[in-house]
Amino acid sequence: MDVFFYLIPAVMMAFIAFMAYRLLIRWLRVRRAWSSGLTAEARCLKAFTAVSGGAGDHSSVHTTIHHVYEFTTHDGRPIRFEEEGGPTTTIEGDFVTVHYTDGPNVVATAHAPGERVKQAAAGVGILAFLGVAFAFCVFFMVTYHQFSTDPSFPTP
Repeated sequence: MDVFFYLIPAVMMAFIAFMAYRLLIRWLRVRRAWSSGLTAEARCLKAFTAVSGGAGDHSSVHTTIHHVYEFTTHDGRPIRFEEEGGPTTTIEGDFVTVHYTDGPNVVATAHAPGERVKQAAAGVGILAFLGVAFAFCVFFMVTYHQFSTDPSFPTP
């Protein structure tokens, strides 16, 4: 039975670490696209929303807008990518400026470089939340271990 008090927090910690890793990788990719200096005109092929939550239990509903863009790199390769969180005023057929990296694995974003501070602040906030959750799991495991090995603590 004790294994559950170690296993569940360990699984949660692994998930939290994975989420932090994914957040950092995404932030570094977008930052690299902004600092590459390469831009192109892209056409919005599709704009749609994804809805999550509200599964009949009166939880909040979260809507995220997604855009699918297509552009041609400076060497003539067509690139199509999907991005979430763009402006709601961009609709199918609109042209936007994208920033992208060169090479075999092109990373592109239609977010303007002026959003760096906003994205960095959001990333730091999410990382702080994940750090607190991770620290709570460690605290829980250490506290449980101390209580379960303390001879003066009554066990049922």
